[in-house]
Amino acid sequence: MMDEQALLERITVNPRIFGGKPIIRGRRLAVEHVLGMLAAGDTFETLLEGYPWLEPGDIRACLVYARRLVGHERVEPLILEVVP
Repeated sequence: MMDEQALLERITVNPRIFGGKPIIRGRRLAVEHVLGMLAAGDTFETLLEGYPWLEPGDIRACLVYARRLVGHERVEPLILEVVP
């Protein structure tokens, strides 16, 4: 199994493709599209059938990329004072 750094090398950015959004190996498939398809219930197999050039490592790379982004996210609670 590939380590995370090797997987993340599959994610690239090209300002001429999707306005510079992260894409898979320079192809016209954005990370957000893969994540959206997985969130909608598509399986790895469905994605691999729909995109013959796609590899399982590409899909795992999208998941690692998303986890790293969320891992750096911080949410601060907003405390509102209720005035009677």
